[in-house]
Amino acid sequence: MEDKDNFAIYFVVVPCAVLALLIHPSTTHHIFNRLCWAFCVYLEAVSVLPQLRVMQNTKIVEPFTAHYVFALGVARFLSCAHWILQVLETRGRLLTALGYGLWPPMVLFSEIVQTFILADFCYYYVKSVVGGQLVLRLPSGVV
Repeated sequence: MEDKDNFAIYFVVVPCAVLALLIHPSTTHHIFNRLCWAFCVYLEAVSVLPQLRVMQNTKIVEPFTAHYVFALGVARFLSCAHWILQVLETRGRLLTALGYGLWPPMVLFSEIVQTFILADFCYYYVKSVVGGQLVLRLPSGVV
């Protein structure tokens, strides 16, 4: 399986760290706390990429892994929908409660990115379940 895990993790961690240094909350908390929070938000948005890469390389996904990633995708979609609805319901006041500058929109953008990353997998999962397949087979273009 190690030959299938060819995702260089620094391609995910380093950009998230740089982005956290550039765009982080403008709250009264200590700068270290704000940087960690931003790094966490950005890293969480792309944390599933290595797993998706392994599944893409193997082409066949075990049922328990497929169920987990699908459940994660549904949870991320619902979380994203929740935040978008909260922003609409408060007429944008929620964004100002998170601070000012680029941080509030980046939090929302991170939710959207994570949702779209998992949406492609969820599509193939549903297609597989509807087709009655126990094992999910991914095309080479996923991820």
